Amino acid sequence: MSKNENPLPTEQVSCEICMKEIPASEAKSEEAAEYVMYFCGLECYESWSKQDKEDSESSD
Repeated sequence: MSKNENPLPTEQVSCEICMKEIPASEAKSEEAAEYVMYFCGLECYESWSKQDKEDSESSD
């Protein structure tokens, strides 16, 4: 059996907070009104969520 030397590339996405490139299959996502945002983990998601909440409160 021969070894596959050219594996198929995996789709990469950027974390919305830290911009780290991560496989789309591993990303956490949040669907917004017209787009999907990706996060590399809970820490970045929580950071975005906190920032989004503060922005909403300051605009009221």
